[in-house]
Amino acid sequence: MTALRKLGSSDLQVFPLALGGNVFGWTADEAASFAVLDAYTAAGGNFLDTADSYSAWVDGNSGGESETIIGKWLASRGNRDDVVIATKVSQHPDYQGLTAANIKAAADASLRRLGTDRIDLYYTHFDKPEVPVEEIIGALDELVKAGKVRQIAASNISPERLSASLAFSDREGLARYVALQPHYNLVSRDTYEGALRDLAEREGLAAVPYYALASGFLTGKYRPGTTVDSARAAGAGKHLDTERGRRVLTALDETAAAHGVPVATVALAWLAAQPTVAAPLASARTTDQLPDLLALAELELTDAELDALTEASA
Repeated sequence: MTALRKLGSSDLQVFPLALGGNVFGWTADEAASFAVLDAYTAAGGNFLDTADSYSAWVDGNSGGESETIIGKWLASRGNRDDVVIATKVSQHPDYQGLTAANIKAAADASLRRLGTDRIDLYYTHFDKPEVPVEEIIGALDELVKAGKVRQIAASNISPERLSASLAFSDREGLARYVALQPHYNLVSRDTYEGALRDLAEREGLAAVPYYALASGFLTGKYRPGTTVDSARAAGAGKHLDTERGRRVLTALDETAAAHGVPVATVALAWLAAQPTVAAPLASARTTDQLPDLLALAELELTDAELDALTEASA
């Protein structure tokens, strides 16, 4: 059984791979989503990540489709206590922003869609600098005190705003961020490394990086002369045009061959070994895509392999 990891200073224990729910209600319908959720939890996974805005960008959707599917799955499986549910606020078309009133209204809407009485980890999805951190933290603290949220976290936030938020929580004795969800992977390191990661390390925050596989580029399926049928192909394919992208692929290929594992597994294992990272975040629209992701839990890279990948991605 894969050992669970403690999420920062919180009491949450999570599987080393967070399952992204962004595809549920988008490229995975309800039946496919249920199958992925069943396979992930059957393998020991317990960390589900979604947002109230998933997937409002799809024609005909209004936002909250992912939460609704997860809620139906939880109800049908009767396993709410076995999973850690993370969702986010600020981007739903009907609940835009981070005012206190919006945070509380959006949380209630998420709870209804998820069919649960509490959110285990509640992220501010995109920071809104026009709203004082005091108002944001105050509203989140009210949700924690009401038992609607267990722990709070932030995504897409500057080091300055994060620092101010933590200082306010400490000063007033209010709920405190325990985790971050940064954009971070082998071909996008400066989106987290530096001031933000230093702050997270200093303050004991855990990172749950999104775009862990660079929209699919780090699965190795994007190669010169190949065409990939994916909703994210344009974004992922651009890394092939960079020297760093090609260097990273070469290093991934070598390490994957040495261990007899897929390229994606190596990319996730590198990420999972980085300072502050508790669990990389990745999604699967079919059960066939899951094994390469889940294998992260069993793969331990040597220091030399980690160094080679770090150097290739510099």
